[in-house]
Amino acid sequence: MKANAQAEHFDVLIVGAGLSGIGAGYHLQTKCPSKSFVILEGRDTLGGTWDLFRYPGIRSDSDMFTLGYSFKPWTEPKAIADGPRILNYVRETAAENGIDRKIRFRHRVKRASWSTRDGRWTVEAERSLGEGAVETIRFTCNFLFMCSGYYRYEAGYTPEFAGAADFAGQIIHPQKWPEDLDYAGKRIVVIGSGATAVTLVPELARTAAHVTMLQRSPTYVVSRPAEDPLANKLRRNLPARLAYHLIRWRNVMWGMFFFQLSRRRPARVKELILKGVQMALGPDYDVATHFTPRYNPWDQRLCLVPDGDLFRSIREKRASVATCEIDTFTRNGIRLKDGSELAADIIVTATGLVLQVVGGLEIAVDGRVVDFSKALTYKGMMYADVPNLASAFGYTNASWTLKCDLTCEYVCRLINYMDRHGYRQCMPRNSDPTIEALPSLSFTSGYVQRAVAKMPKQGSKRPWRLYQNYALDIVSLRFGKIDDGVMQYS
Repeated sequence: MKANAQAEHFDVLIVGAGLSGIGAGYHLQTKCPSKSFVILEGRDTLGGTWDLFRYPGIRSDSDMFTLGYSFKPWTEPKAIADGPRILNYVRETAAENGIDRKIRFRHRVKRASWSTRDGRWTVEAERSLGEGAVETIRFTCNFLFMCSGYYRYEAGYTPEFAGAADFAGQIIHPQKWPEDLDYAGKRIVVIGSGATAVTLVPELARTAAHVTMLQRSPTYVVSRPAEDPLANKLRRNLPARLAYHLIRWRNVMWGMFFFQLSRRRPARVKELILKGVQMALGPDYDVATHFTPRYNPWDQRLCLVPDGDLFRSIREKRASVATCEIDTFTRNGIRLKDGSELAADIIVTATGLVLQVVGGLEIAVDGRVVDFSKALTYKGMMYADVPNLASAFGYTNASWTLKCDLTCEYVCRLINYMDRHGYRQCMPRNSDPTIEALPSLSFTSGYVQRAVAKMPKQGSKRPWRLYQNYALDIVSLRFGKIDDGVMQYS
């Protein structure tokens, strides 16, 4: 590794060229036109999640009228879109606005340190030179904007399965899907019951001999049309931007209503979901065993299946569900704790992601390394006692981009406010001793529970509280006071 000591300076440095990073670039370019910025991306292309994941059937689990940007209407017929179309949408947005020219690829950011005396961040990135060689590149910036997502890109989560070394076939994690994998005519077991599993199973079942979704416990699964007939009708008869925002707000309000109904009348919502599954699979299917979770709706994220594709593959006997714990892998498949065995040529471990904070960077403020597990989040985007740094982190109960868009708008408001008043530093500071630290994520999902101890905390009151509510956040982030008495300026 060789080091490059010369530091290039920008007003704002964005980390990550995925969906939120490209959005951040657009907002800075249009709302803070005098500010210089650069986007550092560790990989060799933009797109983030939508370029990283290459498994069959990769798609959104939110409608594109809310997952899409507020400033760029989604014009494809399908509201539940596949990965390549979403990737094309992100790349098109970057190219149309010249944001692609602001990206430095193969720059993996490793650490950032803030100096109060200098009023700036020093950021170190490792630039790939090919064949394993890297050099350290240094940048300085006035404001650091983390748009690097919420999980580790290098590898997903795979538990240690007894007997895995004995299995004669292939074991694959969806985050590292081989491009040349031929699964036609093969027996496949997909371990998991989350969004990735319910996406993979019907797609693999098109050509595989048989696909079994093996789950320790069920997840709530709801079907929704891939195309939105009302949306397509409005787009034929109204200007594109007007139609887009009408559909977007309808979907936002429906999502908020359904989430609140799930919280207030969980038994009723559970009944409605399970009735839909029973109708899709027929009166003789054992919905109680395979599709009835032990928790209430929205204690974990619901799984969406477009046009009921998962249910159709089960009805047609191309796929099946097994609900049981694993005893051990064997040479020819998986033996379950009830003594039965699932034969497999390929095992797919759709067992989740590894969550991380601020892209796994080491962050220091005046020489003090920040322990984010003890930090309070301010408005779901900044951190107590950490100056001039924001993170784009989306909703857990709605489309990711809804919150990221608002975060970008707020960051631009904040930067413009500091310019008007001649400030160089902004930092949230908690001076209220009655604020109680609470977990930032309340989901019971395994990937959340594995990481919750390392995640920042939310507070018991505003502006430290996360409400996971788009309408409330619009009031707070788009129209709320920038100088609220909690944000300290100097």
